[in-house]
Amino acid sequence: MVDEVAVRRAAETAWTVYRARHPDVGAQDSRRCLLERHLQGRWEAHEGDAEELASFGLAYLHRLPADEC
Repeated sequence: MVDEVAVRRAAETAWTVYRARHPDVGAQDSRRCLLERHLQGRWEAHEGDAEELASFGLAYLHRLPADEC
């Protein structure tokens, strides 16, 4: 079962850091939804702590092509 609190915390952390480094990205950008789905799947495949999950989320966001979001 997915620990919603850990996934939500990790997504919020990754999104906040990502937006701080990319001020042109809006709060409701479609990448946030992609990030949340990615982290939920990652959590289900391999449980870890929220900090580890957030780092996976940041890596995922940096791999997304900007023109496809």
